[in-house]
Amino acid sequence: MPPPPSPARLFFFLLLIIPPCILASAAVSQDPDQEAGCTGRWIHIRRLPPRFNLDLLSNCSQYPLFDDFCPYLPNHGLGRKTHNSSHSWYRTDPYMLELVFHRRMLEYPCLTPDPRRASAVYLPYYAGIDALRYLFGPDTNSSFRHGLDLYDFISRKDSVSVWNRNLGHDHFLVMARPAWDFTQPLTNDPPIFGTSFLELPEFFNLTALTLESRAYPWQEIAIPYPTSFHPPNLAFYEAWKNRVRRSKRTTLMLFAGGGGISANPNIRRSIRLECDNATNSADLLLKDSGYEKICEFVDCSNGACEHDPIRFMRPMLEAAFCLQPPGDTPTRRSTFDGIIAGCIPVFFDEMTARRQYGWHMPEEKYEEFSVFLPKEEVVFKGRSVVEELARRPRGEVSRMREKVIEMMERVMYRKHGSSMGLRNKKDAIDIAIEGTLQRIKSKLEHSSAQ
Repeated sequence: MPPPPSPARLFFFLLLIIPPCILASAAVSQDPDQEAGCTGRWIHIRRLPPRFNLDLLSNCSQYPLFDDFCPYLPNHGLGRKTHNSSHSWYRTDPYMLELVFHRRMLEYPCLTPDPRRASAVYLPYYAGIDALRYLFGPDTNSSFRHGLDLYDFISRKDSVSVWNRNLGHDHFLVMARPAWDFTQPLTNDPPIFGTSFLELPEFFNLTALTLESRAYPWQEIAIPYPTSFHPPNLAFYEAWKNRVRRSKRTTLMLFAGGGGISANPNIRRSIRLECDNATNSADLLLKDSGYEKICEFVDCSNGACEHDPIRFMRPMLEAAFCLQPPGDTPTRRSTFDGIIAGCIPVFFDEMTARRQYGWHMPEEKYEEFSVFLPKEEVVFKGRSVVEELARRPRGEVSRMREKVIEMMERVMYRKHGSSMGLRNKKDAIDIAIEGTLQRIKSKLEHSSAQ
């Protein structure tokens, strides 16, 4: 008898045994209005062998240096609910974005089984999960090979030559890690941390949706980190938004994170020192600011907050401003947790968000919903974060918070199978797909003009 399927296979059995072409063909053949609405928006999902997605999940407990990610697989990558009666809140791990995106793509209204008709081709390859064997597993010394097996498969000539007809310009995939994890130079010997996927000439033409892009991206575009909020319908979304809007903001500023304990000057150390000093001299500051508390610190060291949104969401709901200093890399999931809580983000590095998420948070609107304080001025010139935030009039702060609330739907990932009312609001995946289609269209037009 064959062994029983693993839990990972059971989670994704229904997801991957239903060919996308079956889902698409029904929609394509039955609704003339949809035909017109999908002009220029058709997407073909490339069928890949399970070794590129489903089979990778069966190794979910085999990377102790990374984590046992088996608990994050339920609900098609959203993870387990925060509690049994929850409808919208999950213990989501952002590295499961590839699974979440794949499941949602099966609901995309303009799928086509014919790649020749498609404006874009989606590769349901779990690149970040496959990268674990090179980052933390047995293939560390072969990280330059990451992606070569995929290329060998998708570049094979077939009846329609899906890859070769546009040399990959019309292909896209999701890579649920920062782009830096995929950009190790091919010449590194011995290899350092990372794989060389995005350094392979074979993939220079495709579009990669990553959690963080480089300053001068070639292939990649950054899309928001998933938070733990995934409403299933419009009623739950509106109920949360109303709670955010009514929440009493009694704390001036909040920092949820770790670090800052080193003696060396850095922005996190400056924030923690200022938070301590503000607390010690709270009476003088509170007299002028109108807040009950100047600073709240939520210690997220050693991953304490990663899968426990209650730990930081409640304090965020009570804070006017959420500080978002860079850490090991410029971007932070906390940026999007704060937006979901209606907490105005305070940035210290333009690569934390402004130079990253242009599709979801247009660069020209940052002054409307966020504050920017250059980290060099805070760390080396003594610019006070508390003073900068406390002097802002309450009316201005209220207007900024309303802009943050408006931004919420653009950065959240709604639950798969959500109601039609909520689907009418464009969430992070909808915006990512629109941006990808436009980017591919521009690339193809530029290539044909040359």
